[in-house]
This record gives sequence, structure tokens and C-alpha cells, in this order.
Amino acid sequence: MRLILSFGIAVLLVDQVVKFLALAHLTPGLPLHVVDGFFALTLILNPGLAFGLLSALPPGWRWLVALLSLTALGVLLKLSARLLPAGGRPTAVALGLIFGGAVGNLVDRYRFGAVVDFIDLYWNSYHWPAFNVADSAISVGVGLLALRLLIPSRPA
Repeated sequence: MRLILSFGIAVLLVDQVVKFLALAHLTPGLPLHVVDGFFALTLILNPGLAFGLLSALPPGWRWLVALLSLTALGVLLKLSARLLPAGGRPTAVALGLIFGGAVGNLVDRYRFGAVVDFIDLYWNSYHWPAFNVADSAISVGVGLLALRLLIPSRPA
């Protein structure tokens, strides 16, 4: 449990500090090109779910997005209670990354009514939806958790 908490708090802190810097130094919608043709920092406030899903909802319905996020976090909590006893360190790290990222994005929803995204990967006119540190941590955590579930653990 300590490892989950450590990774979760680390992700939350890094995520919030980097978002603070993005908000302080980037102009919304104006890309700051880091690697031409591939990577820019572009500040976007995403009121929807991952990849902008449900972002077109009227502002009065945005509570639904937060409710869906909290529900997903609750399901993960229940899943973690089942996985953790036999999961070892890889499972604890994965869960810490996921929880830290999820809480980081929930903090944004509470503070701004939207998630602060700023990492913009693209090639020519093809753009991956903008994302942030929390989204990256969630993605890596889910990947680690999937590997943990697919690859049986070795007996100790």
C-alpha cells in the first residue's frame, strides 16, 4: 500500500507542478514548437473525457464527466483490492500511477471545470489528442496492469 501511495503522490505532484507551469507560460491554442513536425506544447482545457470524448456537452452537464471519472476510480479501487495481495510490486506501481493520474485530472476538473492538456504530438496534419502527465501515468499504469494480468507471476 505504501508503494501505491508513494507513486500516486509523486505523479500527482509532478502533474500539478507541470500543469501550473503550462498555465503560467503557454497561451491557450497557440503551439510552442519543440520538435518541428512532431512535438509542440499547446495549452488546451479539455472539458470532456480522454481524447475529448463528451467535450461537446453543455457546461451544465459537465458534472456527468466528473461522475464518470469518479465511477471509474471506484471500479479501480475494487479491482485493486482483488489484485494487490498477489500482485506484488508491479501491480502496486501500476495502481499508484493510475490513481495519481486520475486524482490529478480530478483536481483539474474541480479547479477549472476541465483538464489541463498541453502535450501535442503530431505528424503533418495528423494530431494525437493533446494530453498531460496524468494521462501518461494512467496509460503506463494501465499497460503495466495489463501485462501483469496477461503474464502469470512466478512462484516465490
